[in-house]
Amino acid sequence: MGWVAGPRLVSATANAGALGVLASATMTVDELRSAVREVKSRTDRPFGVNLRADAGDARERVRIIVEEGVRVASFALAPSRELIAELKDAGVVVVPSVGARRHAEKVAAWGADAVVVQGGEGGGHTGEVATTVLLPQVVDAVDIPVIAAGGFHDGRGLVAALSYGAAGVAMGTRFLLTSDSTVPDAVKAKYLTATVKDVTVTTAVDGLPHRMLRTEMVAALERAGRVRGLVQAVRRAAGFRRLSGLSWAAMVRDGLAMRHGKDLSWSQVLLAANTPMLLKASMVEGRTDLGVMASGQVAGVIEDLPSCEELVTRIMSEAAHVLRTLPST
Repeated sequence: MGWVAGPRLVSATANAGALGVLASATMTVDELRSAVREVKSRTDRPFGVNLRADAGDARERVRIIVEEGVRVASFALAPSRELIAELKDAGVVVVPSVGARRHAEKVAAWGADAVVVQGGEGGGHTGEVATTVLLPQVVDAVDIPVIAAGGFHDGRGLVAALSYGAAGVAMGTRFLLTSDSTVPDAVKAKYLTATVKDVTVTTAVDGLPHRMLRTEMVAALERAGRVRGLVQAVRRAAGFRRLSGLSWAAMVRDGLAMRHGKDLSWSQVLLAANTPMLLKASMVEGRTDLGVMASGQVAGVIEDLPSCEELVTRIMSEAAHVLRTLPST
């Protein structure tokens, strides 16, 4: 949800009664503090901040979360035991995202308060195991609340997740496709016209499985040769360095952190610098011809752009209806 889950969408989500979470990976440290304060000016409801545990400035971002009184810290990658303890000591709820049972067991043992479990249907970097298989595995393995992600967009899905033992659901694509989302209208239109078969998984963007809409840009990246792809990656990495304010040394440190434990080649690490710029091209600039559009498979069944308030109300109403109409025997 980088470039998507900003102050407007997060505050609208919170005001609707759900937990909005700021996507901070594409923000500088100063931008993060400013974004947090903007959300606080728009709502008095709880909200969270998502950050990369392997980022070189992760502790600085944690300090902002604590100082600004943010209630929840979520992580796309498992945070260290020390980072979890630091946040918990400050009264912050820690909710890592995982894609495997063993990862859930690890962060639960380290003191995480809850865990988001994303199945292969989810957008962005994803795994191969479907939510319906992964979710019950994790629910049975840990004693903390489990939030289901990947494939959810309505009240029926919420009831299904609860029946598996989840405490709730997390949705990215569904909130991206709301009237409160700042994603350009032309980009939203691309999502709305997509079918389930138009949502694909590719490794062409950053060397890792990445679920997104299949577009001419994705096809071009997949056709590009190794040398051409790396030259383009260097150019985009330089652009992200200027945008983020990171030095080359800091980017190298982040690259080393990305490689650790993931068996990534240096070319894959370099390709990873593509992602922020390719996402920004679409999600901010509206250039679907130059950018990529991360997406869950549910994009293929979403047909409208409600407000966050309308969406949350609809989901809860649908869920209540499903529960009322279930057979009693």
